[in-house]
Amino acid sequence: MTPLLFLAVSLAGGVGAALRLVVDGAVKARVRTALPVGTLLINVAGSLVLGFVTELALAGVVDDVWRLVIGTGLCGGFTTFSTASFETVRLVQERRYALGAMNAVGMLVLAVGAGLLGIALGRLLIG
Repeated sequence: MTPLLFLAVSLAGGVGAALRLVVDGAVKARVRTALPVGTLLINVAGSLVLGFVTELALAGVVDDVWRLVIGTGLCGGFTTFSTASFETVRLVQERRYALGAMNAVGMLVLAVGAGLLGIALGRLLIG
């Protein structure tokens, strides 16, 4: 990895983290629920983008450098497994077992589905 690529991935990660803060704050300001919808939306959207960019890179349509910058940097900074895990534990600690299970399983299913959709969209674009 070159110093320039390292810098680009690092900056993209910072942008992704800042974007996560903005998106989560906007969702929390508009949606009043115990279910952490902001984190769910963030992780699903990030999985969609990652699937799409990865498929384009594997097909040679997008240079692998962009996969690293967008996938590892931007999506890595944007998505958050640790927050999703913490929010699930918090729901269980509050004895909201159904919401905790829905958050854990729902996020996994939706994020994997979004990643597959991103791959499918990439393939569709490639032809």
